Amino acid sequence: TNCKHLTPDEKPMSTTLRRSEKWFRRGLWLVAVVFAWFLIGLGGALVGDLPQVETKQTLEDFMDRPTADRLRAAVKQSQTDATAAEEALAQAQLKSQSARNDTRAAMDSFNNWVATRSATQRSDQDPDVIARTRAIDTLRVQERAAAAAVERQNQALLDAQQLQARSQRDLTRMQDEARESLRQAQRMTELRVFAYRLALTLPLLAIAAWLFVKKRHGTYWPFVWGFIFFAGFAFFVELVPYLPSYGGYVHYAVGIVLTVLIGRYAIRALNAYLERQRQAEALPDAQRREELSLDMALARLGKGVCPGCERPVDLKDPAIDYCPHCGIGLHQRCHACNTRKSAFARYCHACGTSAERPSAAPG
Repeated sequence: TNCKHLTPDEKPMSTTLRRSEKWFRRGLWLVAVVFAWFLIGLGGALVGDLPQVETKQTLEDFMDRPTADRLRAAVKQSQTDATAAEEALAQAQLKSQSARNDTRAAMDSFNNWVATRSATQRSDQDPDVIARTRAIDTLRVQERAAAAAVERQNQALLDAQQLQARSQRDLTRMQDEARESLRQAQRMTELRVFAYRLALTLPLLAIAAWLFVKKRHGTYWPFVWGFIFFAGFAFFVELVPYLPSYGGYVHYAVGIVLTVLIGRYAIRALNAYLERQRQAEALPDAQRREELSLDMALARLGKGVCPGCERPVDLKDPAIDYCPHCGIGLHQRCHACNTRKSAFARYCHACGTSAERPSAAPG
């Protein structure tokens, strides 16, 4: 038998395979998964750290620093002045109220005294009238001074509040303009980082597609499949959290293109396979069995299908020696003991005689 190197596509797990071979194959699939896991971890770290290649910008980078500092200082100073004015206003209002109370008390006392004097009509009390009037005038002057102090503190508070409002308004306008510039810069940074990530993941996806087409049947197929798993995961899963609002279009567009390419490849592979099968079925029986891999033939027989055309065949029926679909020989007689055995077996299961398959004829 021409024993070719078999790949995962050609060697399904079946009872016809050697036990050690099954475990080796499972171990190789584990190697593929572990290799993919480490690659995914490395790729995730790279994709996550890509924004670090860009300088992180803040709102301050888009503002006129001297002007912003001057406005902030003005806001802070006006807040301090407003606080001081409020405290001074409270003291001035308290003094003004006290002065009004003193004046009111003096006026009440004077009015009572005047009423008493009018009743007695004593002329010797005229100097007291003048003195009391002067005292009341003094209190009124003090009351007016206290009211003026209140007015001054009100004006100082108003000036501080207006300065604070103007400075804050100018600062807010500057921050709004800077915020818009920052938003545009962040969008451009987002575009660049997204381009970096695509530049990293798209080539990986392309390499994975090439490996799938060209190298998945090779000796080192576990590493090929591990890389394919990694590339697919990196693009279709790992990239998702970092996609910008428009990134979904790229994501789905690439997915559509890959689906079309894979579908086209599958259709062409199917047509090529059918053509190979048609040409193989036209070859002589002995040549067809010679070109079939032993392990492949045993695997297909183990699944109850013809090794030549892969159509279902009742292999337990003792009357069936040839495939009814393609005509390939399935059973033959041992040339030593005449026991009916599989045409693909190397040795007779009854006597152990070697089967000379190239020259042996079925039946």
